[in-house]
Amino acid sequence: MTTVEARLADLGITLPTPAAPAANYVPFVRSGSLLFVSGQLPMGPQGLAAAGRLGAEADIEAGRAAARLCAINLIAQVKAAIGDLETLVRVVKLTGFVASTADFGDHPKVVNGASDLMVEVFGDRGRHSRSAVGVAALPFGATVEVEGIFEIA
Repeated sequence: MTTVEARLADLGITLPTPAAPAANYVPFVRSGSLLFVSGQLPMGPQGLAAAGRLGAEADIEAGRAAARLCAINLIAQVKAAIGDLETLVRVVKLTGFVASTADFGDHPKVVNGASDLMVEVFGDRGRHSRSAVGVAALPFGATVEVEGIFEIA
């Protein structure tokens, strides 16, 4: 059986140090067996890695890549919260927010970047419910923001 850490390594993913909150909130809250992780932006080693709106400055592939990076940052926050990723029971729900033009309708295709990564990393434990929502703007001009709810042992 492959561990989560081994799958991350196979995918070439090194989890970053989780980002500190940019305002008056905490990065995660545990309530019973549920872990609620605040929205994560597509932050990379040099800061914001994807800015703009889908349907204008960014295309679907750029949006998918941004959502994938948000998911990596979500996993980093989960690891910071629980230590051992093997204690994750399942990804319960992701909510993806996509900065887009009024006529853009492919929000689910963009948020698939996060959903697909969760399944790649956690297998069946990564299958989740989801919402994909279009918004006029996101913090710092980001293209995508993804938040998550996780069940932990």
